[in-house]
Amino acid sequence: MALKATIYKAELTISDMDRGYYHTHALTIAQHPSETLERMMLRIAVFALNATERLEFSKGLSTDDEPDLWEHNYNGDIDLWIELGNPDEKRLRKACGRAGAVILYGYHGHAFDIWWQQNAQRCRQLSGLRVFRLDEKLVAQLTDMAARTMRLQATIQDGTLWLGNEESSIEITPELLSEA
Repeated sequence: MALKATIYKAELTISDMDRGYYHTHALTIAQHPSETLERMMLRIAVFALNATERLEFSKGLSTDDEPDLWEHNYNGDIDLWIELGNPDEKRLRKACGRAGAVILYGYHGHAFDIWWQQNAQRCRQLSGLRVFRLDEKLVAQLTDMAARTMRLQATIQDGTLWLGNEESSIEITPELLSEA
């Protein structure tokens, strides 16, 4: 019998002063059986960093040809493709061909650093790709906020995300490694 996804609900209030975006999103997040709680919470943080009214979670890990998050325009074309982790360079190349913009957030610490050393030159040649590195210790702290039902507040200013709930908050500043 196949394991089913665990469903989480989040009310995410976003105040993005960098982009002038202020909105509350009612999110339903499906945690794939093979997905860690850390990665699922990172998807929420990355959603906050890139939020628009059309940004949505994809099927993610259960589907090879979809990113972690994406945004379609009204014609159905992919405007934004967001990946997490250490994807294959071929996957990023394909994403750059399908989407107007692609963002990669690496968060596996030393493993991502090695991945970046091996792939930096090729990634810099991909049109429309931006690559960010996230501090793995801060990302690990996101799990402290996880609950089946969450109320989260996100404030973004000068590229820094403050994500919190009633008990705690975390400050995450993505480090830009490459910009198309």
